[in-house]
Amino acid sequence: MGYTHHDGIDAKNFKINGTVVAATADEINRVADVSARIVNVTASTLALTEESHDGKIITLNRAAGIATTLPAATGSGVKFTLIIGTTFTSSATIKVTGDDVMTGVAVIANDTDASASLFETAADSDTITFNGSTTGGYKGTLIELIDIAADTWYVRITGSATGTEATPFSATVS
Repeated sequence: MGYTHHDGIDAKNFKINGTVVAATADEINRVADVSARIVNVTASTLALTEESHDGKIITLNRAAGIATTLPAATGSGVKFTLIIGTTFTSSATIKVTGDDVMTGVAVIANDTDASASLFETAADSDTITFNGSTTGGYKGTLIELIDIAADTWYVRITGSATGTEATPFSATVS
């Protein structure tokens, strides 16, 4: 039996309004700690993890590009939100692990008029590449990635590109 404090809180079976709280302390801190909601990345590589990045805003601030790797998709609902904070002047990638694939779209604003180009993932898409030009990679680009099923990441990109816009999606991992 857990220790009961004088205020009726049982350390083993913590309850709120009669419902046992199933979340761990780490899970509660990850959601409630507002001091750590923004994660600024300036390194050349980034391995996203549920523990360090789920539900946070990750700013990508390295002009020379960042090679980002996703964890294996299991259907956990983990959500990564990335914002390009510094325009890429070199190639930057986001890749899955193993046999995972991406499903979703990229909405890319065209630099020559007030239109947009829409790009869908293919059945085997597993990589996003920003080249600082035709496939995007400009400051302000938003990338959302959600672990929706075993082996499947949902992706939505909203950004801009120059020249003749091209898809940022490809298959380079599996």
